[in-house]
Amino acid sequence: MKMELSELTTEKRNPDSMNLDEMSPMEILQTINNEDKKVALAVETVLPQIETAVEQISAALRNGGRLFYVGAGTSGRLGVIDASECPPTFMTPSDLVQTVMAGGNDAFFNAVEGTEDQEVQGEIDLKARNVTDHDVVVGITASGRTPYPVGALKYANQLGAYTIALACNKNSLISNFADCAIEAIVGPEILTGSTRMKAATAHKMILNMISTTTMVKLGKVHENLMVDVHASNYKLKERAKRTVIEATNVSYEEAENVLEQTNYRVKPAIVMIEAAVSYKKAEEAIVCTKGFVREAINYIDR
Repeated sequence: MKMELSELTTEKRNPDSMNLDEMSPMEILQTINNEDKKVALAVETVLPQIETAVEQISAALRNGGRLFYVGAGTSGRLGVIDASECPPTFMTPSDLVQTVMAGGNDAFFNAVEGTEDQEVQGEIDLKARNVTDHDVVVGITASGRTPYPVGALKYANQLGAYTIALACNKNSLISNFADCAIEAIVGPEILTGSTRMKAATAHKMILNMISTTTMVKLGKVHENLMVDVHASNYKLKERAKRTVIEATNVSYEEAENVLEQTNYRVKPAIVMIEAAVSYKKAEEAIVCTKGFVREAINYIDR
């Protein structure tokens, strides 16, 4: 196992930071910045695989499935961050996008040592979520060999769920257990083995891409506006008003008036204004067009 780890790209020493301890603060910052510039390019090379993942996830969610991120340490925390943003940003049910993290929720704040080394625990924790063949499971691991997400993917495969692997090493172990393998090769870290840096940045970018693109394809975005935002406080209610104004060019007062009729739901407000219909008619059109605002407006107009 020690030899295996030493051969991973994510565990190798970066030749450009060999004298990191002798650099000035600015030199360290410039070195980190130069390495970070490589991350987006690495992600670019795996866009086709990310597209495949999005297509599968979108289809699963449209058919009643759920999306599960599985990871340990930083990888698990990245999953928590992405999943937790889906309900307020896209008004998704809290269980639609979930994170299964080694050590449980407490591990988000405090490391729980040893849990990531247990394949069987990945299976146990996934089993507790009642995963089915309608769901999609994403295993996240920079090294590509962390037992916890590997065990989760093995179990998901047994169920017939669609599986996706995110790693930062070529020919990763976890890729062998995934229907779709995404390997973003960002190279050695500035601080040797500290995959919370470039590897984590790559994975956060990919998770952002996956969740955002999926939600666009599910009709939760109109133009480039968050039309399924959950307006639960003053800030978000004001954002809802601005969104309606941007989409329809009405006044602030009219946007506020219509939103009060829809209980601050942006989608029906836009359809009401653009198609000049009642709240009931707007809701019916949105349901008939599976949540797409543009299609709902066209549906009424035809």
